[in-house]
Amino acid sequence: MTGPSRWSSPASLIRLEGPDARRFLHGQSSQSIELAPPGSCLATCLISPTGRMRALALVQVDGSGVDLVVIAGDGAAVHQSLDRVLFPADQVQLGPVEAITLVRMLGATEAAGEASTLRPPVDLGGGRDQPVLLLRQSDSLPSWAEALPELSGEQAERQRLRAGFPAAPGELNDSTNPFELGLADWVSLSKGCYVGQETLAKLATYDGVKQQLRHWRAGRTGPAAADALSPGTPLTTAAGERAGVITSTLAGPDGVEGLALVRRQTLAEAQLLAGDGAAAVPLELRVPSGFVAPPVGDGGSSGPRGG
Repeated sequence: MTGPSRWSSPASLIRLEGPDARRFLHGQSSQSIELAPPGSCLATCLISPTGRMRALALVQVDGSGVDLVVIAGDGAAVHQSLDRVLFPADQVQLGPVEAITLVRMLGATEAAGEASTLRPPVDLGGGRDQPVLLLRQSDSLPSWAEALPELSGEQAERQRLRAGFPAAPGELNDSTNPFELGLADWVSLSKGCYVGQETLAKLATYDGVKQQLRHWRAGRTGPAAADALSPGTPLTTAAGERAGVITSTLAGPDGVEGLALVRRQTLAEAQLLAGDGAAAVPLELRVPSGFVAPPVGDGGSSGPRGG
């Protein structure tokens, strides 16, 4: 589809109310939240103590607390983990999980000035400058958004794959970290202590990222090709070296495409093989458009974004 459009996906909203809400969430996620002024919209990763991915979220700051919007991952599991570490001394009231809808825009920069839109400083799959909407169950789309054509499920998934926006369980799971998934700008390396900080600081300082997310495409079409390229299919080089694994797959009229985690030693390969032996399928690889390279050296900078 060409021209401005939109697509929707389910999300979960968790309200944290009280004077300690920003401080508490600051210590439980990867973004610098404690000193963020009211009106801020921040993007953050919720990670394990070992830096493994649990969820992606937006944080809306206001005068009395924050709205934590889980846009990828299990909102109920996030709520449970926050509740588990919330102490009686914390001046925070943790609200229930509320099902909402995230509406992404594509090519709709004229809507960026609308008061109802959010402007997170990251790429959510439609480009860095694209506004998004959050709709509660009783809300309806504003007229300007309603006028935009909506992507089909297949079109929205294709957009996600080409942008490299991670999803559970293929990319968001207990074996990946934010830098592998191109989420360097979802992580603050200068904030104070938080869950998973030590692991991410070591990865940044010592250039320790061992794999990175890549978009792949195969010329084959049809159900058989999609089955042969399903998530979990191993990748190898032409020389037979282990190269990575497919994490997401989409079959379309122009062929099969998806995402894969590719080992650092084989990132320079323009083509890898999926599967084994004579049945192996050649895949063309590229950096997803929304991928931000991992930080290098002292953790103070990151490389160029994808294209």
